[in-house]
Amino acid sequence: MPDPSPVVAGIDIGGTTIKAGLVTREGAVRDRFTLPTAGFPDPRRLVTTLIEAIRMRLRGHVLVGVGVGAPNGNVYWGTIEQPPNLPWPGVTPLADWLAAEAGVPCVLTNDANAAALGEMLFGDAQGMRHFLLITLGTGVGSGIVVDGKLVAGHRGFAGELGHVIVEPGGRLCGCGRRGCLEPYASANGFERTYQDLTGTAREGEEVMALAADGDALAQETIDRTARVLGRALANSVAYTEPEAIFLFGGLASAGDQLLGPVREQFEAHLFPLYRGHVALRCSGLHAGDAALFGAASLIWTDQP
Repeated sequence: MPDPSPVVAGIDIGGTTIKAGLVTREGAVRDRFTLPTAGFPDPRRLVTTLIEAIRMRLRGHVLVGVGVGAPNGNVYWGTIEQPPNLPWPGVTPLADWLAAEAGVPCVLTNDANAAALGEMLFGDAQGMRHFLLITLGTGVGSGIVVDGKLVAGHRGFAGELGHVIVEPGGRLCGCGRRGCLEPYASANGFERTYQDLTGTAREGEEVMALAADGDALAQETIDRTARVLGRALANSVAYTEPEAIFLFGGLASAGDQLLGPVREQFEAHLFPLYRGHVALRCSGLHAGDAALFGAASLIWTDQP
């Protein structure tokens, strides 16, 4: 028999892939699917495609809302604004469009905020009141939790760690400036570093495998990425003094191979008062789940 239990559609919009799933109040994913971001230069067509795909997968479940995590997502207005890694310039009122198409409420926030919420409700940050979650995908983002609440900021754009300057005059970033953290510590930036060192283009997973086999330039790629990321994370601690920092996303899937060198740089550059008091670890959720859970939780936390 069809299951009439309520579900929320959680949607994670990334620079490369759009992930979506039907999530129960308890955090079970009933179904999931992916779409290529580049295949939707028109966001209105994405809205139609998403809602059609969601309805096909309900199988008797009742859709009660849609939650979205997206780069440069503004939780106050439900808009995506000038995203450097998405093909939609200007301001896109995606939450309004999704709500109108689906006939249910839609809440949208920054993708890193959604992932942080998922980690807090269903992952290793359960019970924590102060932590950061850093996304290392096509871009670099950060979700900030203080006193158990997400920090959105004055206009909804707090947590853009990927756009702090780490190399003045350095690599061109998608935001139009030079030297941001993102073109060095994102998955794309990691691959760029290897290409700069070797003249050869390789996927990040290939570089990690080469390093594991003893390739010196692949290991140097890891070490250079760790230096710039570790310093940036150490600096970020000074603002909120988190209990832990979680790394999340494609590059974080390397686990200790990346985490070890990053932790070494992180501890070396921490203000002494903080040393030994801030855990640095990878997300406790499957790479595809934290953002889905967090996006869905935007709706569930508003439900009675």
